[in-house]
Amino acid sequence: MQLELRHLRTVCAIADAGSVSKAAAVLGLAQPALTAQLQRIEAALGGTLFDRDRRGARPTPLGELVLNRARVLLPAVQELQYDAIRLADNGSELQRFRIAAVSVPFLAGLVRRLEDAYPGALVTTTVSWSAAELAELVSARRGDFTIAGVCGDAPPPAVPGLAWTPIATGPVFVLLSAEHPCARLPEVRLEQLSDMRWAVTPGDGCFADCFAAACARAGFTPAGMYEVDTASCLDLAQSGDAAALCQATMREAPGLVAVPIAGAPLSWRHLLGWLPRTAAAEFAEQVADLAGEAYAAVIARNSRYPEWLATHPHFGAHRPHAPLPV
Repeated sequence: MQLELRHLRTVCAIADAGSVSKAAAVLGLAQPALTAQLQRIEAALGGTLFDRDRRGARPTPLGELVLNRARVLLPAVQELQYDAIRLADNGSELQRFRIAAVSVPFLAGLVRRLEDAYPGALVTTTVSWSAAELAELVSARRGDFTIAGVCGDAPPPAVPGLAWTPIATGPVFVLLSAEHPCARLPEVRLEQLSDMRWAVTPGDGCFADCFAAACARAGFTPAGMYEVDTASCLDLAQSGDAAALCQATMREAPGLVAVPIAGAPLSWRHLLGWLPRTAAAEFAEQVADLAGEAYAAVIARNSRYPEWLATHPHFGAHRPHAPLPV
């Protein structure tokens, strides 16, 4: 394996967090995945970088060497990127909008609004289940903006240098067969579905852990979780084989009902990210406002969501507002 900048960022994240498990939470990765990545990095460098025990992870002499070099190299590379971007963008106008997005129910609406607002500009999209992967695209200037979905109050993907601003926060509803007894309720308590299996689309954040914690607070352990594509989630819910966790903007379909979960124990935030000091950065506020408009336009896809929002004012579109810290 060839050593890359992202590997150095991983080493720094583990050292800063003091343990692999804490670093995994910061990076939005599962601990086994981060452990495997660390092992590959150590194999590439020829030695152990951290002494790990119950007290956490402490750099070895080799680890200290790598950290010292990484903490000089990473800021220098970031500054080089900024300077190169500033030179390349000098005097230019943005002629395209490259949007990298994950789990975005309002993406089509945003594309239409950008095309209307900026006639002649080329609008392209890239989608992935991995918010971190898409943020890396923008950091590497292979995209102009990323729309990341994060669970609850989780931070944006840990990609250095990006600026972020919230677009909207929506509750997570549960998608049930229309024949399920709970489908007729105005809202459902998680414990009422304790005997169900569950379905969810993939992602690289903490949603699975947050769901398990919500179930534990409700007094049960989930029977099982299917991580599948959207079409399979719909099939599993429609057949009654699983309850599917979905965004509240899920479009209503025959044989399916999206029901609010009592107490709103799970939520999903949409964030817009971009690289400062680029041509795209000049348009970030406009893009975020248009994204907020697009989100507001899809709220009525689920007949229960507008009524639910009326009693939960902290949810919905959040534009305009101040940006998040970088």
